[in-house]
Amino acid sequence: MGLSVDPVAFRTAMARFPGAVTIITTRSDQGRRGITATAVCSVSADPPSLLVCVNRATGTCQGILDSGRFAVNLLPDPSGALAMCFAGAGGVTGEDKFAQGAWRGDAHGVPVLDDARVAFSCEVAESLTAGTHQVFIGKIVEICHGAEDGDALIYEQSRFHRLAPL
Repeated sequence: MGLSVDPVAFRTAMARFPGAVTIITTRSDQGRRGITATAVCSVSADPPSLLVCVNRATGTCQGILDSGRFAVNLLPDPSGALAMCFAGAGGVTGEDKFAQGAWRGDAHGVPVLDDARVAFSCEVAESLTAGTHQVFIGKIVEICHGAEDGDALIYEQSRFHRLAPL
């Protein structure tokens, strides 16, 4: 068995990975839930699918498990305040997070941000537990495109950044 990596060293190293800032949302019998996440990536174009990692201790994770549905909303720049709200800054939780931003329901009532650069509505195709997180692979059932102009919000080294063309 190899040496264990210190969790603080892991988080410090991962902070160097720039990531697109998203809000993962769901709706279940307990209402709307959402969290800020950068742990999102494409899986396959056939069928179109995404992978998201959600902390199992969150109401969002439980909502996805209960409903079998989630949406991934790619935040526009600037949206730092909204991202921080959904990350739990200021103690805002549950339904109260949705007081910020303009939200509508997709065909199944899952919250989609009106000004997201793009939003993917998904149904859970697979799910597995990995440490503190639940990994969901979602089959994309709907894509909503936002405004054609503007950049996505990026997060790296514990702060938000703008994309800049070379």
